Amino acid sequence: MFAKYNPDPAEYKQHLISTLETRPDLIIDDGGDLVTILHAERPDLLEGVRGGAEETTTGILRLKSLEKEGALKFPMVAVNDAYCKYLFDNRYGTGQSVWDGINRTTNLVVAGKTVVVVGYGWCGKGVAMRAKGLGANVIVTEIDAIKAVEAYMDGFHVMPMREAAKLGDFFVTVTGNRDVISGEDFDVMKDGAILSNAGHFDVEVNKPDLMERSQSVRTVRRNIEEYQLKDGRKVYLLAEGRLVNLAAGDGHPAEIMDMTFALQALSLKHVNDEYQRIGNRVVNVPYHLDEQVAKYKLESLGISIDSLSAEQKSYLDSWAQH
Repeated sequence: MFAKYNPDPAEYKQHLISTLETRPDLIIDDGGDLVTILHAERPDLLEGVRGGAEETTTGILRLKSLEKEGALKFPMVAVNDAYCKYLFDNRYGTGQSVWDGINRTTNLVVAGKTVVVVGYGWCGKGVAMRAKGLGANVIVTEIDAIKAVEAYMDGFHVMPMREAAKLGDFFVTVTGNRDVISGEDFDVMKDGAILSNAGHFDVEVNKPDLMERSQSVRTVRRNIEEYQLKDGRKVYLLAEGRLVNLAAGDGHPAEIMDMTFALQALSLKHVNDEYQRIGNRVVNVPYHLDEQVAKYKLESLGISIDSLSAEQKSYLDSWAQH
């Protein structure tokens, strides 16, 4: 058996530990789970680990916290911060797969509805862009002023969560943080509002707060739980608040993931070759590897691009030419 669908938390953790007990030289992490277990619970398995690569925004935040505390024991490459990761996997992969999961689960029309996208990082941009393409009215909530301006300039309404909560028909959280939809948000939601998460762990929608306000919970369709609130309104949570594109869909298309997997493979080779020089730090994917993956992708698509002439290179390199 190579995988098991829907393990409970204890099984999931045991699978991670079993993986680490093979004593890998290099690791590919997704969300920082392997690294966290190695540092917090099983430091006896650290010996021999040369380094690894991290796939997600959430994982990189955890790694940088370890690095800041001086506790990181090996180098890690932040694959998520590479151009060929966030421009394509995060934006187009997440954007498409999230709506695939929501649409096949709910079988509802999106056109004309109000979609609230919580977080406007690269994943949030993709989710908002696809919602707009499906004909939705899109609201973005943010805590970052720059991203909020960007969302506004991209043509979306921007407002605080408490205001957006009153208007949304669909909610998609894409932050990597906890409790971004919680308590008072549920108090003002429309009857029939649909909640989903595309960030990381199942903590973005505060389920204890939702349960506290509910008089009953029932499964009305696969991957749809109906929470009947004490005032009679009904709110629907998709995939138990877990990643809706994975738990209720097929995840990213292979045509997007190929670039990410290539980055991971090249990053592992980079760490294996350079781990002593890099030290116990979080580092970016070297630009030449990022560019190499893009060139491979273009070649696979049969697309050619231009290159600079010697004269053009000289012009760009000189401050004196006009």
